[in-house]
Amino acid sequence: MEPQLPGSIGTSASLAIRLGQAMFSVASLLFMCVGVQFYAYTSFCFLVTIKGLTIPWSLTLAIVDAYSVFIKRTSRHLQIVLIIVIGDWILSFLSLAAACSTASVSDFMVTEAGASFCGGKMCSRYRLSAAMACLSWSLSLASALFNLWLLPSLYSNY
Repeated sequence: MEPQLPGSIGTSASLAIRLGQAMFSVASLLFMCVGVQFYAYTSFCFLVTIKGLTIPWSLTLAIVDAYSVFIKRTSRHLQIVLIIVIGDWILSFLSLAAACSTASVSDFMVTEAGASFCGGKMCSRYRLSAAMACLSWSLSLASALFNLWLLPSLYSNY
């Protein structure tokens, strides 16, 4: 009997988490890139790079989850879940770092010496991008924790 932990790979909750990750990552990327010159700041480039990695990762695993949900059969192998856990943790930490660095730089740009280094609309877009990245990170962390919780039960089956 396979363990059914809500939120772990192959469940409808995991599908919702993955789609949320992708949606918030796309929103963060759009707020950062459309009509804004993000490449002038390293932390903004870091956020764009990490979100560019998070989107295909989340969508690929969402396809795996959708397939598992629609055929009502989860295929969980220890090695595959281990790769997913490692990938989730790495992307989770990188997303947190990118979101925090973007938030701190955008806050610095507004409050430094009372003068604004960016226009009001542009700074708002940077802040919205950081907020969307934080929401994406929270879902990424949830997914990493659920799959990490599943890992020992799969190990005991071997």
